[in-house]
Amino acid sequence: MTDIRRGQLHSDEKPLLLLIPGLLCDKAIWEEQIRVLSPLVDCVVADHGAADSIETMAQQALRLVPPERRFSVAGHSMGGRCALEIARMVPERLDRLALLDTGFQAREEGATGEAEAEKRMKLLNLARSEGMRSMGREWARGMVHPSRWSEPVFEDILRMIERFTPDQFEAQIRALLHRPDATLLLPSIVAPTLLVCGRQDVWSPLARHQQMQELMPGAHLEIIETCGHMSTMEQPGDVARAMTDWLIF
Repeated sequence: MTDIRRGQLHSDEKPLLLLIPGLLCDKAIWEEQIRVLSPLVDCVVADHGAADSIETMAQQALRLVPPERRFSVAGHSMGGRCALEIARMVPERLDRLALLDTGFQAREEGATGEAEAEKRMKLLNLARSEGMRSMGREWARGMVHPSRWSEPVFEDILRMIERFTPDQFEAQIRALLHRPDATLLLPSIVAPTLLVCGRQDVWSPLARHQQMQELMPGAHLEIIETCGHMSTMEQPGDVARAMTDWLIF
């Protein structure tokens, strides 16, 4: 049996880590973490394709893992919601869980929920009328720390967004607008859990991660300083260190 404790691997087979990207994100979101963690674990990155529900995304990601294998899963943003669904589907196979810059509640009813839908559809309309890059330039300003608007990482994020189509964007918006609620799930999760949040994340704020920590006995919250929503790209080294500690202890 494979086990990681205090940096020791007790098997010829490395443990498996399933990495799940968020909205309009792909493998690039995990690039530095894969580089740092690969000596410890085999990293597999999910691709949401044309999936238009969180449940379908979770099922697709789960198919990347051999059915007999135990594994750990880390999800960023929308990917964190997929990771929670995997924890719901196969809790007996889950070694560890990491939730980064994400949330756990369903879309609110009433005016607040309608405002969220309207905001997301406005971005979709911009993507269809002016292209994914133009939409991404507007959207990403709220996703990263303002100090990074003129840094190379901002261009990296725009290039990543450009790899998606408006139809894929629409499918992912549908998934988020109809996202499942995980409030009752959180207290039942027994896998060692890491919560990561950028200090200046305005999309999935720190207060939400503190709520999750209160609902998950034993969960560890790591706050990433000078960082917005895109923590794995904004402060990749800090996130990689937090994930290394999560994997080996």
